[in-house]
Amino acid sequence: MRIALTGASGLVGRWIARAALAAGHEVDPLPGWRLGHTPDLSRCDALIHCAFHHLPGKYRGGEGTDRAGFIRANLDGSQALFHVARGQGVGRVIFMSSRAVHDGHPAGTELADGLAPAPTSLYGEVKAQAEAQLAALAAPGFRTASLRPTGVFGPGQPQKWAGLIRDFLDGHPVPSRVATEVHGADLGEAAMLVLADPQMSGSYNVGDLILDHHELLSGIAVLTGSHHQPPARADASLLRVPLCARLLDLGWRPDGLARLHADLQSILRDATGEDA
Repeated sequence: MRIALTGASGLVGRWIARAALAAGHEVDPLPGWRLGHTPDLSRCDALIHCAFHHLPGKYRGGEGTDRAGFIRANLDGSQALFHVARGQGVGRVIFMSSRAVHDGHPAGTELADGLAPAPTSLYGEVKAQAEAQLAALAAPGFRTASLRPTGVFGPGQPQKWAGLIRDFLDGHPVPSRVATEVHGADLGEAAMLVLADPQMSGSYNVGDLILDHHELLSGIAVLTGSHHQPPARADASLLRVPLCARLLDLGWRPDGLARLHADLQSILRDATGEDA
């Protein structure tokens, strides 16, 4: 299968590219394409749309002071891309959405795959609206789906934990926080399972670990010999935890804890530029 992949070099897209190549697909990263442009997808069997325009390192609040530009690039640009894909004969489209579509549900809610979005940020609103626009285009011969990953981690650049790890090693205060996470490799495998599913449709949650800053930075302290104390554990009972029944039914078996242990040295190196 030839897959057009937007955002192929980004925090998420790089993992999708690796998984697609490992599965034997051909990846077209659409060189030179930007949100709002019209790409040539005529030779592609599928599109996986990961590109997103935002301030560096910020998703919620990533619009900064340019709310209209954020909507124009990410919502209008995505909608135009979906129409191009359908018009040029692409058979399958996956949109990389976000768990942020569920931020408005009560603390402690278990997030089922079919739960209606309740965004509280412009980021979440745009993701939810793009999901709906794509789903409305579904038709015989044009299958669509949206993945809703939680926080994505793993080695490589950009490195999401770079600032956190550097602050900890420099002795700066680090906030207590616990969050749901998924390793990028597990996200890539999830995308490939959905893409191959003859009944691909709707939305799929993608989440795995519950990870506290305390555990993460304790591991960094062991690797570096740092004597700084990690922050206290946060209250995990307030988390909105994504349930991933649809992916599990497809055979998805995430292995984030083992991957975290295997990759922590590389993550440290990516964050600091130095080996422990």
